[in-house]
Amino acid sequence: MKKIPASAPSTRTTLSDTARRAPRALLLRADLQLCVLVVALMAAAEWAMGRVPYCSCGYVKLWHGVVMSSENSQHFTDWFTLTHIMHGVGFYFLLWLLNKKTRLSFGTLLLLAVLLECGWEALENTPWIIDRYRTATVSLDYYGDSVLNSVSDVLAMVTGFVLAKKAPVWVSIAVTATLELLLMYFIRDGLILNVLMLIHPVESIRIWQSGA
Repeated sequence: MKKIPASAPSTRTTLSDTARRAPRALLLRADLQLCVLVVALMAAAEWAMGRVPYCSCGYVKLWHGVVMSSENSQHFTDWFTLTHIMHGVGFYFLLWLLNKKTRLSFGTLLLLAVLLECGWEALENTPWIIDRYRTATVSLDYYGDSVLNSVSDVLAMVTGFVLAKKAPVWVSIAVTATLELLLMYFIRDGLILNVLMLIHPVESIRIWQSGA
């Protein structure tokens, strides 16, 4: 009778590992399905709020790069899509810190991040926030996101979230810093300035952003 080498995994161990992985896979699938449901509910809520499904210009572009334009935040991606990638990185590290004791699964953390992002997207498209952007920042042509753009923003956040999960910390920091610098250079804006100007507008920054 041939002996099984001591280093070879037994059938019992293999089956045990498979049994442990199966519930995790099912939980992840359930979390991902909930993520899709949350995004669908956000899209439905925005449509009910009066947001257009896609640009009222009548066509859809993969990228729209003109910030001072009524088509900004109406197509699939634009400069501000990059800020939502940074959202994902930030959400991951925030939830990672909060999760040190609870030990929630990655799927559950992703679901929480999607809830946060969808909540912000819905709030961002309320008349109060839209008017705030128009009066406190240089976004004079901003009338809210299209539903398509909001869904794209959530996908961008998920991209940043997965990046932060998979990549070393220094890579996430480097990507975030690079995106912020690109936005500052090309459109005189970024995640930090966007939040600052929304909460506490600074006139000198607004003048600089307007190109004056």
